[in-house]
Amino acid sequence: MKLVLSFFMVLSVFSPVSFANLTPAKAPAPEAKGKVAPEEKAAPVISRKESDEITKRLLLKFQAGFKDKKELDAFNKEIRGLSGRAVPALIEVMKNGKYPDKSRWIATFMLGRAMGKKAAPFIGKFTAHPSWVMRLASLKVLLALRQHEMAHLYAQTLKDDSLIVRTQALANIRDLKLNQLAPNVWAMLYDKRNYYEAKKATKRANIIKEVITAIGDLRFEKARDPLLTMIQKDKYTDVFDEINASLEKITGKEAPKGTRMIKKQYWSHYLVSTKTI
Repeated sequence: MKLVLSFFMVLSVFSPVSFANLTPAKAPAPEAKGKVAPEEKAAPVISRKESDEITKRLLLKFQAGFKDKKELDAFNKEIRGLSGRAVPALIEVMKNGKYPDKSRWIATFMLGRAMGKKAAPFIGKFTAHPSWVMRLASLKVLLALRQHEMAHLYAQTLKDDSLIVRTQALANIRDLKLNQLAPNVWAMLYDKRNYYEAKKATKRANIIKEVITAIGDLRFEKARDPLLTMIQKDKYTDVFDEINASLEKITGKEAPKGTRMIKKQYWSHYLVSTKTI
């Protein structure tokens, strides 16, 4: 858990807005108000020797790791200054298991910012990486890069062995509004890995609530009748609010305010009204 939290703290350095559309020859524009940023100059041409020296220097820093945010910020600034010249080192760190997980996580985000959408095909390959850290990092960067074209990868990672990776894949689909993957999301309700045993009873993990919410966001029409049935049953009390919200989005109707019983009666009447004689 400590490791996961440290990774998420790093995300503050790499907001999606900061690198989503950058190309290798560009760095983030100055944030000074009222001023127009000067035209970016292409990175100077350097020799093979100079390139190797830059790569070696960066790899040593990645190997050592970063002891605090101040040190990471300074390194981040250095990478931004190097732009495309840092790419060989970033790729090496991502591919090589000898580097700390945190460094590989950071390198993935830095590559996305340095190369922009051009890096997406390469980063997409890491959604099948043996390390859950790299699978998670790749999904987060693909989302930051607004990669709608990677729908097949998101569908695959909905079945990932790691719950945190499955949750991120779901977030990608939901945030990118990939409605065509709604059936894949719905199938998560039947995936035993999204449930756990507690006191000899099977319980729904929190991801199930997110699945039901996503179904509504994706306007999955085929889920309407099953949800109308589920909302009437006491066994789904723990996800009642999510089912109700998704039904409202799918049907375009709004349940009356009040108790759950009032809402159940409303949806029961709605279900009857949709049946044809």
